[in-house]
Amino acid sequence: MKIALIIPTMDRGGAEKQVVLLAIGLKSAGHDVRVMLLTRDGPRSNELRDAGVPVEVIGKKFKGDLTSLWRLKKRLIAWKPDVVHTWLFAANSFGRVAAWMAGVPVIIASERCVDPWKRRWHFIIDRYLAKHSQSITTNSEGVRDFYAAHGLDPMQFEIIPNGVTTHSGETTTTSRTREEVLSESSLDPQRKMILAVGRLWPQKRIRDLIWAGELIATIRDDVTLLIVGDGPERDELLRHRDAVSQVEHVRFAGQREDVPDLLAHANAFWIASEYEGQSNAVIEAMLAGVPVIASDIPGNRDLVIDDETGWLFELGNEAELVQKTNEMLNDSESITRVTNAAKHRIETEFTIDAMVRRHLELYERFTDH
Repeated sequence: MKIALIIPTMDRGGAEKQVVLLAIGLKSAGHDVRVMLLTRDGPRSNELRDAGVPVEVIGKKFKGDLTSLWRLKKRLIAWKPDVVHTWLFAANSFGRVAAWMAGVPVIIASERCVDPWKRRWHFIIDRYLAKHSQSITTNSEGVRDFYAAHGLDPMQFEIIPNGVTTHSGETTTTSRTREEVLSESSLDPQRKMILAVGRLWPQKRIRDLIWAGELIATIRDDVTLLIVGDGPERDELLRHRDAVSQVEHVRFAGQREDVPDLLAHANAFWIASEYEGQSNAVIEAMLAGVPVIASDIPGNRDLVIDDETGWLFELGNEAELVQKTNEMLNDSESITRVTNAAKHRIETEFTIDAMVRRHLELYERFTDH
């Protein structure tokens, strides 16, 4: 098949990572795949180009840039893909319209997250374009249910869990010592490290993590919270940290390329998001054998079963987050039981092969191939 995957950018986000893994997997399976970037290029494109997957930038300049719609339509007419699969709102909108105008036989969209930021007009567009789509993929029952509550047909959704690189039966290791890894963030290797990874913006509720990090460090006096990531709230969050906590208790590491090394030495993983689709960071922490304590929201709930594959706390309840973390750190038997169950679940249910196969089965359902 000739398959076009359309997404706004190739930034370091969860949806972008899944597009990269899917495109490479489809190419390895013998299909002709192109990734079309509606807005601009980004760092994840390097993985695609290294794997021989063509990347095309359409160059949308602003929200209502209709010239990009015509350029995308022209590319699709010239290439004649069998399937167009769009990802995220801008590409779901422009990409599906362009594919419909270009006469593409199979048009599929993808919703990756519960999106409370959307207004009424966003959902009007979503409902209208769903009529011109054979299917809508998502990674979570929570995302499907969110869109069903806003008027989309839940039967049109295909739930395909995210894929991650797994090495079944192996323990996550790194050639770098704890001292080497932690010293890069000025962390005392004798202290326990709680890791949080994510974009620094309101959805992730980093303020909650800062408060919780200060509280647990005060209670235990042997813990540091390390926050990895960057984003538009960085300066404000640093000021907030300096006002309510101290650097030894809560540190910001910025964007890091060695998250697997950090996970190999982490004692816990925190996520406090108010909405998620299916967090790649949580999946990778579970796979690495790191105990996860997550906000009790649909996207996290799909991954973390409380006291079975991790622990859940009420959204915004920093005290409960700290209490559960403290109890966990004092109970090595619970850590072993929960992390083993979490790792097994990821290794069996969230493989890249399974994710690619499920997409191929969906595409083939609507084509003659």
